[in-house]
Amino acid sequence: MRVIPSHPALTEGPMALIEFENATVEFAIYNATGRSLKKQLFQMATGGQIGSDERGRVVVRALENLTFSLREGDRVGLLGHNGAGKSTLLRVLSGVYEPSSGSARIRGKVGSLIDISLGIDHEATGLENIYTRGALLGMTRASMKRHIDEIIEFSELGDFINMPLRTYSTGMHLRLVFAVSTILRPEILLMDEWLSVGDEGFKHRAEARLTSMVEATKILVLASHSRELIMKTCNRVIWLEHGKIRMMGDTRTVTDAYFGMPNELHAA
Repeated sequence: MRVIPSHPALTEGPMALIEFENATVEFAIYNATGRSLKKQLFQMATGGQIGSDERGRVVVRALENLTFSLREGDRVGLLGHNGAGKSTLLRVLSGVYEPSSGSARIRGKVGSLIDISLGIDHEATGLENIYTRGALLGMTRASMKRHIDEIIEFSELGDFINMPLRTYSTGMHLRLVFAVSTILRPEILLMDEWLSVGDEGFKHRAEARLTSMVEATKILVLASHSRELIMKTCNRVIWLEHGKIRMMGDTRTVTDAYFGMPNELHAA
């Protein structure tokens, strides 16, 4: 197995890239020794495949032999039912998981908008959470300090920035985490659906900021169940099924195969 994660040394070159070669991700279930639990796991399986390894352990194969390459300018949509492997693939791209076999080579700074509330402390102030969230995004305290005024202004929190998050409304919370998470301008951007936050007034500003972020990134990987969003945003699509690539190609061809031809939808 050879895995090259995103690393500063790899971002010095002119090109961002993603290369997977026969990449497989497996998870061993160490406590699944009883027949009843094994049977239950098999019944619950809807996405990846369940088998056993040479030691007799139950193994869930979330991704199997994925081979593809992405280059600058690619806007890639991930399609597939829940459990098809989309989230696992995004986690490999973000460095959370490594392939059990095969290789995943990633060149370029990776940014993720998958869980924008990760690391948020409701007892800490908004200001403290800005630095915490920034650290999780890989930004230094000094770097975040340069963005403080911008984040406060965009989130429209004013003096509430010095209040604990538990005093925030849901809208205030979302505006803060969105403002912090979209500070980054990564070379490779990972998304699980399109973010839509705040009231109607803020949504327009959020849409513009998110669109700007997507346009600035060199490679976009977007998992979605929306045909319209995939058609609007992506130029390539990967269709995953049971952890394998069912189909890969241009947006129109793959979305028509996955969702059905547009005239079929109208006739249904």
